[in-house]
Amino acid sequence: MLSRHRVQPTPATHRIFASAIAFHRGGQLDEALRLYEAVLAVNPQHAESLKYRGVALHSLGRHADALFSYDQALATHCDDTETHFNRGNALRALGRLDDALLSYSRAIAIKPDYVEAHNNRGTVLRDLSLYEEAVHSFALAVTLRRDYARAHHNQGFGLESLGRRREALVSYDRALALKPDYPEAFYNRGNTLSKLRRHQDALRDYERCLSLKPGDAAALINLGIVQEHLGQYGPAMASYDRALAYQPDNAKIFANRGIIRSRLNQPGEALAEFDKAIALSADFPYLLGNRLLAQLSICQWDSLEARLSEIDRALSQNIVASQPFQLMAISADLRILKTSAALYAGVECPPAREPLWNGERYHHDRLRIGYFSADFRQHAVASLIAHMIETHDRSRFEVVAFSFGPDQRDAMRTRMTNAFDQFFNVADQDDDAVAAQARHVEVDIAIDLMGFTQFARPGIMARRPAPLQVNYLGYPGTMGAPYMDYIIADSLVIPSQHFEHYSEKVVHLPHSYQPNDSRRKIAAAFPDRAMEGLPEHGFVFCCFNNSFKITADVFSIWMNLLKQVNGSVLWLSEGNVATQENLRREAQRRNVDPDRLIFKSRLPMAEHLARHRHADLFLDTFYYNAHTTASDALYAGLPVVTCLGDTFAGRVAASLLRAVGLPELITRSPEEYVALALRLATHPEELAALKDKLARNGRSTPLFDTALFTRHIEEAYVTMYQRHQQGLAPDHFAVAP
Repeated sequence: MLSRHRVQPTPATHRIFASAIAFHRGGQLDEALRLYEAVLAVNPQHAESLKYRGVALHSLGRHADALFSYDQALATHCDDTETHFNRGNALRALGRLDDALLSYSRAIAIKPDYVEAHNNRGTVLRDLSLYEEAVHSFALAVTLRRDYARAHHNQGFGLESLGRRREALVSYDRALALKPDYPEAFYNRGNTLSKLRRHQDALRDYERCLSLKPGDAAALINLGIVQEHLGQYGPAMASYDRALAYQPDNAKIFANRGIIRSRLNQPGEALAEFDKAIALSADFPYLLGNRLLAQLSICQWDSLEARLSEIDRALSQNIVASQPFQLMAISADLRILKTSAALYAGVECPPAREPLWNGERYHHDRLRIGYFSADFRQHAVASLIAHMIETHDRSRFEVVAFSFGPDQRDAMRTRMTNAFDQFFNVADQDDDAVAAQARHVEVDIAIDLMGFTQFARPGIMARRPAPLQVNYLGYPGTMGAPYMDYIIADSLVIPSQHFEHYSEKVVHLPHSYQPNDSRRKIAAAFPDRAMEGLPEHGFVFCCFNNSFKITADVFSIWMNLLKQVNGSVLWLSEGNVATQENLRREAQRRNVDPDRLIFKSRLPMAEHLARHRHADLFLDTFYYNAHTTASDALYAGLPVVTCLGDTFAGRVAASLLRAVGLPELITRSPEEYVALALRLATHPEELAALKDKLARNGRSTPLFDTALFTRHIEEAYVTMYQRHQQGLAPDHFAVAP
């Protein structure tokens, strides 16, 4: 313990201390430290030398030594506000946030108008996730000094952390008005603007930040993210390249590059990017799942079971290793799918602390149904649902669209816009604003048509804008979210024994959960076999599913069928070059001539439906069935053979076949699947009878009876609503045929 007896200062120590301060101000910290030590050798209790020695040590990153020096200073001058303040800075740098908070509070207690202490106390409170208290501290700082740009900036950051983004923008604007060359303020304002979906404004702020601070890798990364949102994939990749020059070991950069490659239908290149990211940070969020989907998309099947096990282990430890959608094409385990969905929802879109709907009862003349989607355009979901929306009974229902996808100005967009009673384009609004608009409209039942698919916005539902919220159609699985009340299904896609694997209550429609457009056009003229690259004669198996659904086991079955049916070919979706090369290689490994794989080109929908006539039999995939593609085939008169799976995604084709009156095409095992496909391929009279049955009865069956389907789903909506009006909680129920 140092004695409190003061040694009398001497002129020499005054001169040495003055020289130390001069060196300190000139940035010559090592020389300043040497002189502070010289003063302290003469007078160990020289409080100013102890204090400024601490400041110099802190500036050099020697925070523990700085803390010791501050403690020595306070032993002789316990009420020195600057020393308490500086001690707080050292403690914060050491990660001792609670102790730092006490030091700042002590400085403020001695000097209540200590502006910098209020500001730094706010930063510690923010670091402790005590955002309300942090904002209060920053507010005190700016009240005491209106021109304190840093405190305005920090207040903005605190408000952003509370989700009060528009208020945060005001604070950032004030900071930048006071300090126009403030790169951090531009960066954080850009972040807030991006979350408000004001991407063009965010892009400008990141560029301003980078003009002041060219090597800011974080700004370059976020610039790339905003450019991706704007569809500027080339500039986004360029931004990531620039970021890599400063942070070559940043896994996020490679992960984001992989996502862009996937968007550009370059799954092989995406896989390489994800591999680089994994080498740097294997536990980076969703990276393992993104890599898995890229690998599946190019039909590269090495070590898939090991990779799935790795994801399962990570999920069991609450590591967000994969989004749930990425697992659907390979996992037949409903437990894994529910775990991944619940984890994803909890991390990315947890329930709002203050839900927008709080038990109010609406009283409308017509039940108000809100449909939420990014896919009101030329998209599989729109093609399925358009006629149903048009068929809704307008005397009983008002249907409202909340569209947050791109307006591609295509024919389907025009049709969807005209189909709804109200069509809100909310693409440029953030989740808060969209949810608030839905609450203002007083939607009785909100239908999320996307779940966790690409461009989904589950954060809208997380804010609880409606009394009843429903997961439907676009996402074949549970969302695992407490704010989703129901999932619309049927008894085949979700049998009662599977209810426990769904967080939502299950509604069974009587035939199939899937709507269809019974007014779709099939072109009268279509390319002949030669133009499609098909042989003039020979049996044509086909599967027009996305390549990520094709797994090694089902491909082996297909190749065995080709071997057993002379002259047969397999007609597949075009996919991408890497996929085609890998599938041809896999065929060769299975002793099948790769030329027996034919890849179709893209055609407009009417022509695409027409060319199904060139195929003889549609072979379904196992874990993630044909969904819209199965409906297309059946609508065009092409039979589909499926194998009933364990998950929603793996049972859809069976649901469609039952609803179209062809349950005999549903098999229960791979062995049955092979036997049925082979029998139909080698018994043309049996296949012809099936095609005739489909041609005669298909359009009149429940699958393609849009009016019947609409009445059933409307009955489901009414039952949900009546239960709600009676004060009953959501529960499983079935709609009568």
